[in-house]
Amino acid sequence: MHSIFKKWPLRRLLQQGFLSVLIGCIWCLGASTAVAETAQATFAGGCFWCMEHPFDELQGVTDTTSGYMGGTVENPSYRQVSSGATGHAEVVQIQYDPDIISYETLLDTFWRNVDPLDSQGQFCDKGSQYRSIIFYKNEIQRQLAETSKEVVSHLFDQPIATDLLPADTFYPAEDYHQNYYQTHPARYRLYRFGCGRDQRLGELWGNGHE
Repeated sequence: MHSIFKKWPLRRLLQQGFLSVLIGCIWCLGASTAVAETAQATFAGGCFWCMEHPFDELQGVTDTTSGYMGGTVENPSYRQVSSGATGHAEVVQIQYDPDIISYETLLDTFWRNVDPLDSQGQFCDKGSQYRSIIFYKNEIQRQLAETSKEVVSHLFDQPIATDLLPADTFYPAEDYHQNYYQTHPARYRLYRFGCGRDQRLGELWGNGHE
């Protein structure tokens, strides 16, 4: 595996969808083929406004919802979560049709939209509420997530800070947070640019982010 990554430039690997293909191949070698058991995935990648956008663009994704997961307070508010005191992370919960899009493709999209090396948060947002996490919902998702993390680890010289955790109760965020990039496009672009998100993603992945 190391020799493959040395021969192929990272940008070319990602442009050709190599990551998702490799994840699928490794999974097939290590386990029998299984029918998808869920049509839901949950990821934390910093600001949930910015995580809805890339998944909404994928064919087969039917809905994305911003919310909170991983904490100890029931029905937390944005103010509570943003304080960092509840243990929750901002997440995006994705509904998708597994006959059209695979969980591996969702994982590929997740990785290319986070900084997996940042253990303090994501981009300009720091704190445990902005940490990157893959919340797996069953054993198949857990194994695929572990495989994807292993693949990504070969792309960098630093440890991967992204956590893999079992999914627990999902709390939808307040209505004004939903589809924020569509309802407040100017504010969204200003925030995203000011946070340096695309600049950092371009440095990491070279995938066309500006």
